[in-house]
Amino acid sequence: VLSRDDIIGNPKNLNHFNYSSETMEAWKEGRLSEDIVEEQKKLLCADLVVFQFPFYWFGMPAIMKGWVERVFLPGFAYTFQSMYDNGHFKSKKALLSITTGGTSTMYSPQGINGDINVVLWPLQNGILHFCGFQVLSPQIFWSPGYATPEDRTKMTETWKARLENILQEDPIHFVPNIMFDMTFQGGFMLKKEAKEDNANDHCGLSVGQHLGKALPPNNQYKGAKYL
Repeated sequence: VLSRDDIIGNPKNLNHFNYSSETMEAWKEGRLSEDIVEEQKKLLCADLVVFQFPFYWFGMPAIMKGWVERVFLPGFAYTFQSMYDNGHFKSKKALLSITTGGTSTMYSPQGINGDINVVLWPLQNGILHFCGFQVLSPQIFWSPGYATPEDRTKMTETWKARLENILQEDPIHFVPNIMFDMTFQGGFMLKKEAKEDNANDHCGLSVGQHLGKALPPNNQYKGAKYL
């Protein structure tokens, strides 16, 4: 849980504690709590980061979300000048490895839970890609709690085989920064020419930048070479 204990020493503003600005200053000055520093060191050493978790309420469990909030701090993980494909972790790869309670059909475009591509967008774009990671296709274990022992064994064997060559996989496609006006004056909006280039396409550019059109199939579920 975020707290003042995440920084060592007095905050810069004694009257109003702003977690974002205080932790950025603490990171610059080497005043972050020891547990946060240790986790950040692990990230810096990693080539691939796998987030393994059960899919609770369409997202990460609270303990993992808290880890992200305390470790992916401004300055260390991102700034407005270095985010998305210019992010701090652009040389690293990451992916979600998740187990679901629902079946794959429940997360289809016609399923009751909604399209898995839409569900994954806040995690894969809003956290991983935002910090610069090359995001690999998610490893999703559909409803293992209701699977037979044989099917669960197949799931783990498939995952094991994938891990052997995972660093050679192509990442998921996101709309590159160059297609946006990356200024506050421009509102970080798609450039006119980017929209014009997509004008005659049936689908939008991505799940997030859909331009009022159909979503590109499997935009958040399959790496670029599969699309």
